[in-house]
Amino acid sequence: MNKLNKIFKEKKNRISSLFFTAGFPSLDSTIPILKTLEKEKIDFVEVGMPYSDPMADGETIQNSSKIALENGMNLDILFFQLEKAKDEISIPMVLMGYLNQVLKYGVDKFCERCKASGIETMILPDLPIFEYENFYKEKFEKYGIQSVFLITPQTSEERIRKIDALSETFIYVVASASITGVKSEISEKQIAYFNRIKEMKLKNPTMIGFGISNKETFDTACEYANGAIIGSAFIKMISESKDYLKEISNWNFTN
Repeated sequence: MNKLNKIFKEKKNRISSLFFTAGFPSLDSTIPILKTLEKEKIDFVEVGMPYSDPMADGETIQNSSKIALENGMNLDILFFQLEKAKDEISIPMVLMGYLNQVLKYGVDKFCERCKASGIETMILPDLPIFEYENFYKEKFEKYGIQSVFLITPQTSEERIRKIDALSETFIYVVASASITGVKSEISEKQIAYFNRIKEMKLKNPTMIGFGISNKETFDTACEYANGAIIGSAFIKMISESKDYLKEISNWNFTN
């Protein structure tokens, strides 16, 4: 069983996930961050593949990608680091990036390196459902990789049902139609949207992301989904902290 599927099977609510960019703040920081997140019992981690044109990301994550690329991070180095630490890390990892990165690297080569690194789940926000279903699904499954799709307040019920049918891990519920970024609170309009998704009784678990930045927004999100994902606020902490590994202990909001 996929390690992430096991998490969702054993824990139905308040599932915590943190996103950070590989190679940020330094080229060799990825594995120490992963080990610390596992020690602090974060349920799973999204590892961002730094990219020069991250269209779904706000300024904070864009800047972390820029710094990571300047540090020399690339997919070869990331996979090398993950493969080397594979036996030391058991926390489920989700690779998040963009389709062009996979195509440029080579789809089969990318999938092979994912498998060798222990990566079983991937998020490519710009991967069209039609292309996934007709060109990539079979290949990803060959390597044991499951794909996660995003829905927004504008996503139709028909499309959400289609995504639910195709998904095997979880559905990423984007909290707003905007790019990623720190938000201080969740609006009534967003709550109505979350409730609409909850009442659809989808077969897959849901995780809310984009704008989840503190315990209050995490708690609210967990009233309507199985858990929540924090990205920009976590990266902001890393960039401003003198000892970010020590401060990670404050980022498990499930307590």
